[in-house]
Amino acid sequence: MSQQQNRQRAGSIPSMETSGDQLKDETVVVVLGASGDLAKKKTFPALFALYAQGLLPKDVHIVGYARTKMDEQEFHKRETQYIKGDESKIEEFRKISTYISGQYDGDEGFQELLKHLEKLEGDRKTKNRVFYMALPPSVFTTVAKGLKKNVYSENGINRIIVEKPFGKDLESCREMMTELKSQWKENETYRIDHYLGKEMIKNLLVLRFGNVFLDAAFNRNFVSNVQITFKEPFGTEGRGGYFDEFGIIRDVCQNHLLQTLSILAMERPVSFSAEDIRDEKVKVLRSIPAIAQKDVLLGQYVAEGDKPGYLDDDTVPKGSVCPTFAAMTLWVNNPRWEGVPFIMKAGKALNESKVEIRVQFKDALQGIFTDIPRNELVMRIQPSEAVYLKMNAKLPGFATRAVPTELDLTYQKRFVDTNIPQAYEALILDAFKGDHSNFVRDDELDVAWKIFTPILHWIDGKDAPKPEPYPYGSRGPKQVDEFTSKYGYKRSPQEYSWPQTSASL
Repeated sequence: MSQQQNRQRAGSIPSMETSGDQLKDETVVVVLGASGDLAKKKTFPALFALYAQGLLPKDVHIVGYARTKMDEQEFHKRETQYIKGDESKIEEFRKISTYISGQYDGDEGFQELLKHLEKLEGDRKTKNRVFYMALPPSVFTTVAKGLKKNVYSENGINRIIVEKPFGKDLESCREMMTELKSQWKENETYRIDHYLGKEMIKNLLVLRFGNVFLDAAFNRNFVSNVQITFKEPFGTEGRGGYFDEFGIIRDVCQNHLLQTLSILAMERPVSFSAEDIRDEKVKVLRSIPAIAQKDVLLGQYVAEGDKPGYLDDDTVPKGSVCPTFAAMTLWVNNPRWEGVPFIMKAGKALNESKVEIRVQFKDALQGIFTDIPRNELVMRIQPSEAVYLKMNAKLPGFATRAVPTELDLTYQKRFVDTNIPQAYEALILDAFKGDHSNFVRDDELDVAWKIFTPILHWIDGKDAPKPEPYPYGSRGPKQVDEFTSKYGYKRSPQEYSWPQTSASL
């Protein structure tokens, strides 16, 4: 083997590189809900980015399907509304895209869609079809049945991509999954949680199991607590009606943050193939009991300055007690993590935009130190992906004093020529590859809802707790520091300056 080939093989992960049946040519992608925001802002831009890089199957065709009646010119305008790039490539993308309108709840529209697909496919022997459901969950199962009955290809590969939310609680999720599975096989179904497509989430597996020192330290003997934090600096902005139906826990915690936790806490899989990874995720989720009421802090933002409060949004029901902020502690009852609190925090209208994992290690023995800060491993998922280890070092010079510093892997500095793909790009490409490793399996959903359903029923019930108010643009309810310290988290008493520390005294 040549030196160049050796370099290319170094660090490779064969089980990650192996995928299922790849769709390499002659594939039609049907985007259902093509006139909606999700399709315009996420699905079509992701498909275009893959097309522009030559990563879509050869002779691919994209078909938009929705109830909205519009001609092809109007569809192309909407399809490319949020797409940026080379204009000639965008024009090529328009040429491989067509649109057909129809209903979601009857055979007639789907039969028209079938005629349209057959016309595009012509005399192809293999008719591969990918159905992307950029739709509200209320029509998931109806559309899945309509597609299977009327548009399913008998001479090719079929795949259906389903967006969250997957139900509102354990019972509704089971109903939805039962109906979906009665029509579509598990290996044909791709349930998207777009956080699983984010670069830092995908990197967690390599960080955990590719670094002996990290894997050795990830246990109850060394870790004091883990925080997984999601912050948005804006409120519901006129979408309060939709948000109020789900709340911050269903919107963020039960899916995005729990998926993050499962990858962070799972045991080493037999391989990095899809089923081996998902087996370990399910095992760790099964070790987590239902969240207790005493382990929850809820908040709702109120007006501050010229920023309106949640209840000032005309689309929000009057007097709603829907939480826009939630902090909750989960416990993993297995030999590795017994007794280590995993603290989830998620909120809207906070002071910054940030998603990060913070693993805080236990105190260094204090006998030879005074107030030395704890070590922390921080993995910033967005914005500006980074991994840094907060550690203590001697301040340069004559003084014998320990100061906090860091080992820093900031992606923008380290990987200068790398274009990090958007989450939807990565996941859609995985679906074309037939790789399920970054999609949610049915038994994962079931056990995830078991963890959250009791607390959600309490919040939705007659004796629903009233969330604590917090000002728009703050860090959340004033009780948040008291809440995290209750579970052993120590905030550094001095302001942590990063990435530079003055050595002058």
